[in-house]
Amino acid sequence: MDQISVSQQYYIATKSSPADDRTRVLKYGRMFAVFDRYGDIEPLGMGEQGIFYQGTRHLSELVVSLWGARPLLLSSTIQADNFVFTADLANVDVSQGDEVIVPRDTLHVVRSKFLWQGACYEEFKIVNYGLAPLVIPLRLAIGADFADIFEVRGMRREQRGRRLDDQITKNQVVWSYEGLDGEIRQTRIHCDPAPEKISGTEIRFESFLRPKETAVFHVTMAASGDPADRNHSVGYSSALAAADTEMRAASENLCLISSSNNRFNDWIKRSVADVEMMTLGNPEVGYPYAGVPWFSTVFGRDGIITALEMLWMSPWIAKGVLKFLASTQSRELNPDIEAEPGKILHELRKGEMAALGEVPFGRYYGTVDATPLFVLLADAYFQRTADRKTIEDLWPNIRLALEWIDRYGDADGDGFVEYAAHSNKGLVQQGWKDSRDSVFHADGKLAEPPIALCEVQGYVYAAKLAAARLSAVLGHAEESSRLESEADDLRARFEESFWCPELATYALALDGKKQPCRVRASNAGHCLYTRLATQERARLVGQTLLGPDFFTGWGVRTLGSAEVRYNPISYHNGSIWPHDNAIVAAGLAKYGFKDLAGRILLGMLDVSNVVDLHRMPELFCGVERRKGESPTLYPVACAPQSWAAAAVFMLVEACLGMSVRAGNKQILLEQPCLPEGLPQLSIKGLRVGDASVDLFFERQAHTVKVQVTDQHGELDVLVS
Repeated sequence: MDQISVSQQYYIATKSSPADDRTRVLKYGRMFAVFDRYGDIEPLGMGEQGIFYQGTRHLSELVVSLWGARPLLLSSTIQADNFVFTADLANVDVSQGDEVIVPRDTLHVVRSKFLWQGACYEEFKIVNYGLAPLVIPLRLAIGADFADIFEVRGMRREQRGRRLDDQITKNQVVWSYEGLDGEIRQTRIHCDPAPEKISGTEIRFESFLRPKETAVFHVTMAASGDPADRNHSVGYSSALAAADTEMRAASENLCLISSSNNRFNDWIKRSVADVEMMTLGNPEVGYPYAGVPWFSTVFGRDGIITALEMLWMSPWIAKGVLKFLASTQSRELNPDIEAEPGKILHELRKGEMAALGEVPFGRYYGTVDATPLFVLLADAYFQRTADRKTIEDLWPNIRLALEWIDRYGDADGDGFVEYAAHSNKGLVQQGWKDSRDSVFHADGKLAEPPIALCEVQGYVYAAKLAAARLSAVLGHAEESSRLESEADDLRARFEESFWCPELATYALALDGKKQPCRVRASNAGHCLYTRLATQERARLVGQTLLGPDFFTGWGVRTLGSAEVRYNPISYHNGSIWPHDNAIVAAGLAKYGFKDLAGRILLGMLDVSNVVDLHRMPELFCGVERRKGESPTLYPVACAPQSWAAAAVFMLVEACLGMSVRAGNKQILLEQPCLPEGLPQLSIKGLRVGDASVDLFFERQAHTVKVQVTDQHGELDVLVS
């Protein structure tokens, strides 16, 4: 199979426009739901709507009608905490012959739904505001196709499993599907009260309402992979109360961030809620799933970067990510899934196609960067928490990761970590820009493997220094010295091989012949984040990335507009990714270029102000900013996406120059800066060990005034 067809099989097919540019999303644990603003699930557009559980669509149709017609949409939204969807609906005119017998807006229908513990709980509350009694027929068209998430994405299968007979009682229907993997997957729909009619394709409720009377119907849709699973007999109100208690407990340890800019506050609130939603209920405790709908599962790179973005305010996420990735670290050599001893997981899937090996992602290791990033995160977590016990527990995994870097990551022994696909079923490109055409030469020719990405060398450099610090803490002085020396050697080799003076930036990569890909890309900004660049070259990279070829006014493009493969509406070759911008900004700030970091923050702030629900998407198009217009959205971007949601926290950290050193009981603020759009910023309840502090920042003429407004416990706040 050629390189194009291999990579294209995981392409997200887009054969028609999305059904709605503002779909609604809910997620809890391994279940997520995508539906339209009515709350309906319809097989329209790209067919991405549905209720999914463990990689399978358990509900593919759920359409409401009154008197056989779709209601009017008055409004719909997701609560600020992302948990409950609510839509206000009204009836259309109901006619009999030429006579309107029920005028529009006679009925008010409040439709609410949420997910909790493997089930979707839905409530319909109907009020008759007419002057006469009415018999109200509410119909739900229902269906389940049990499609694997990769089928929904566009992959075709030669064979599928078989549907089993429906099980129907007076208030319940159960659909069953036996997959080719032998697993029986079920969808159970339970109604309260019992409907007038129920079948495998529809549910009909009927209610007699006098003027101003209210009727309430509840429908619970539960997914299971085992007929012996719980029957989700918990009612709507009880489930909502239990879920609310769980959410409050999960939010207790988060500090509160606010500013004098309400747009910024909206962005922060939605971002906190998005990261919590992507984490809450997951069996991998503390691990945020990557994104809905296409990546609602564990991804190694995404989890690590999200943890780094959130680290200063929520270090427990880093702990959850580190512990799970350590538990799934490869111990074997298996080219089919790109596994090598010491390598950190890329992706974990639970669906039928993954179980059968039709896709390699059941447990897949095709990532070149997650392993050094794992080591980097371990040290960052220790600096933030002084949690020596966790580091001691992880130390064997850290050493295995370092061995992978030296043995398998640098297979040819040239001092750089490279990748090349070992299987024709996995990913061709194995950096964060994993599109087939993301790594190329100046003439547009794709780079031949093995490929050494510039940012990966930065991750390895930072990982060596991180491991050196941890080695010193654990008393391994000789190992610490060796790792420092290896990092210094890598830095010297990198500067010699990757710097392109004519481009004023680092080469995107070295190809298999060690020829540089002389392409200006945002990847070079990651080399600033890891402090691999020299001061002068960091300045040049910063000027390049904030120059007109890259910075659109909304953010930094992944690729300069003068490059031959530049396409602002592509996935990786000219689009704008919030997490990428956050890493670039953090890198610029580390070299003292806070003004440039602030420009990125303000651009992202403007994006958050105009996107739906203030939710930062996975990416958006790199089209130049036009006066009076919103950014151009990317049609199949995940929203929410964990590392996009968490980007704002890294941007704030970068501008404030903040670092937390729990071992020294210190919060360091190095040349804090607030861009013009943020005159004031408040952080309340920032915890460091047993202590906590409230901080207030105020922008002044040429500096930022820092005040400690409240403090509990021993803690020093140092401003340089």
